[in-house]
Amino acid sequence: MDGRTGAMRPTFSAMTGGRVRLRTLSNLRWLAIAGQSAALFLVHYALGYALPIVYCAAAIAASAMLNSVLALRYPAAHRLSNREATIYLGFDVLQLAVLLYLTGGIANPFALMFVAPVVIGAATLNLGNTLILAFIAFLSVSTIAIMQWPLPWAPGEQLYLPQLYLAGIWTALVIGIGFTSVYAWRIASESARMSAGLAATQLALSREHRLAALGALATAAAHELGTPLGTIAVVARELERALPENSPEVEDVRLLRAQAERCRAIIARLADPQSTMIEATSRLPLGALLDDIAAPYRGEDVAINVTVTPPAENDPVPQVWRAPELLHGLGNIIENAADFAASEVRVKAHWDAASLYIDVEDDGPGFAPEIFDALGEPYVTSRPGHHALEETDLGPRDTLEHEGMGLGFFIAKVLLEQTGGMVKAINPSGGGARVAVRWARGVIDGEVPPAPSEME
Repeated sequence: MDGRTGAMRPTFSAMTGGRVRLRTLSNLRWLAIAGQSAALFLVHYALGYALPIVYCAAAIAASAMLNSVLALRYPAAHRLSNREATIYLGFDVLQLAVLLYLTGGIANPFALMFVAPVVIGAATLNLGNTLILAFIAFLSVSTIAIMQWPLPWAPGEQLYLPQLYLAGIWTALVIGIGFTSVYAWRIASESARMSAGLAATQLALSREHRLAALGALATAAAHELGTPLGTIAVVARELERALPENSPEVEDVRLLRAQAERCRAIIARLADPQSTMIEATSRLPLGALLDDIAAPYRGEDVAINVTVTPPAENDPVPQVWRAPELLHGLGNIIENAADFAASEVRVKAHWDAASLYIDVEDDGPGFAPEIFDALGEPYVTSRPGHHALEETDLGPRDTLEHEGMGLGFFIAKVLLEQTGGMVKAINPSGGGARVAVRWARGVIDGEVPPAPSEME
């Protein structure tokens, strides 16, 4: 529900901390060096075409030398920053430009290899550095299109390509570099964005499971501590009776007995099945469950009203399991609705023989039409005063501690879908926004709790 007044599709540049290892690029460069050396040997010695073999070998040797120096300077697992990776790949572009300059420029069929380092950069760098790398490739292609040594050909012959054809090759290279780099960068950024969002979801869900585990631990502790505290209370009572009324220790014994009784009362509440998260209250009537979820988000400025409408007068209210995914997912949706509501959030529940429905409505401005396609994706937000992730170096754990990062609806949707629900966001005709969730009967209100595999 983040982003009512506009949409922002982040580019997710939190990968600036180093997303590619030096070993990966080094192995790719060794592969390029082997290919370039094989091509020179084949053309010069096997086919007999005259090449400036010394200059070409020097360009290849420079690349091999740089690889060797980097291998000695850094460990293989060293991760390159965006700036370092851009310089690394920029060198590869320039080295390739030198080789092509010596062997015919863009008339050389191997000019297509300009695409390789740019695509690698687009898949690993942020948008700014990808554009820098593409610009270096563009300048290199344009330079060798104007200035180059002749294309190696048979002795005594010279191959001349029409200028129009060369212009076509230049255009194809520029368009190919631009298209493939944008395409690779877009796919990589979407994948990274989704991975970070899913990591944040897993952290949120892990926190809910830990809270549920604390409830079980409290019940176990209450059971174990009940007997020794009862013994302490009995002994304190006997000591109080045995001591003279005017004894200075009487008040201390009375205090000890009172505190023991207080501890027993606290433990009795913890052990009460009606007040714990397990046993009896692992299932709650639908209305009570929604009231429990909405309680933390009620405030003086926004009213949260829960309405449960049965299909018939005597139809029993569904008993819903308190799954952490359900609690956290609906909680996120209600919280977002309260953030954007003018004065009221309406939580409506109804059911029939086939399905169970929960709608969360608010009287706020509603969803902006342009963000409907982006709803459910991570880091889609237009909350004022907050920035999308491409402007920060926050990771998934950090985003859980910062509101307005565009993760609320994404996390809610993922968690509710894990419970078997279907989530849909719409703008009702009367104004405001509505998030509707539907489950098949028996999924969250069955006689047995959902198996862990159904919730993951």
